[in-house]
Amino acid sequence: MSDNTALYKALRKQAVLPLFYHQDPLVCERTIQALYEGGIRLVEFTNRGEQALPNFSRLVQLRSTAWPDLQLAIGTIKTPAQATQFLNAGADFVICPGTVKEVGETVHAAGKCWIPGAMTVSEILLAQATGAGFIKLFPGNLLGPSFMAGIRDIFPELYFMPTGGVELTIENLQAWFRAGVSAVGLGSKFLSKELLASGNYTAITEQTRTALELVKQVK
Repeated sequence: MSDNTALYKALRKQAVLPLFYHQDPLVCERTIQALYEGGIRLVEFTNRGEQALPNFSRLVQLRSTAWPDLQLAIGTIKTPAQATQFLNAGADFVICPGTVKEVGETVHAAGKCWIPGAMTVSEILLAQATGAGFIKLFPGNLLGPSFMAGIRDIFPELYFMPTGGVELTIENLQAWFRAGVSAVGLGSKFLSKELLASGNYTAITEQTRTALELVKQVK
């Protein structure tokens, strides 16, 4: 199993994790570029369409020249076979919507970091027992900051990241960070289908800078 200390530290420092999927490889490339220009160094590309593997592989290939200090996660991984596919394609870490013990074991055997999803204390315990130190609270909008506040004292040694429904407002971010999260996952409320379809990459860069600044204020 790898030492995840550096990745955990980087994710806690950035404190926001943008996540998206698009079937057009050029849109994927330009979106990553826009995020990178805005200051992002960790991104989650989600496995949510038939072009996920080829597009992710392309981003990994481009990274060495275009974004050398970028860490690329693959998200929405549900089976060990999917994990293996994307690890072989060069994923730096693997994020899941739920906690599947066999997926965690597969990722750890490859020496990579596994961030499983959980929405109950039992799932968090299973994730921890399988070696996870960073947990994705999903779906965040159903659980809410009050859930995080309620479990914080039970798991002082773990880091948490809500994903799903997190809003890019000072009020919502403040509520989550005050409850004890270490980062937030920003999906469709940040990189909406409309924004990706618009091709307005300058807006993505500006929005990214805003997100990083807001989080800096509330942390």
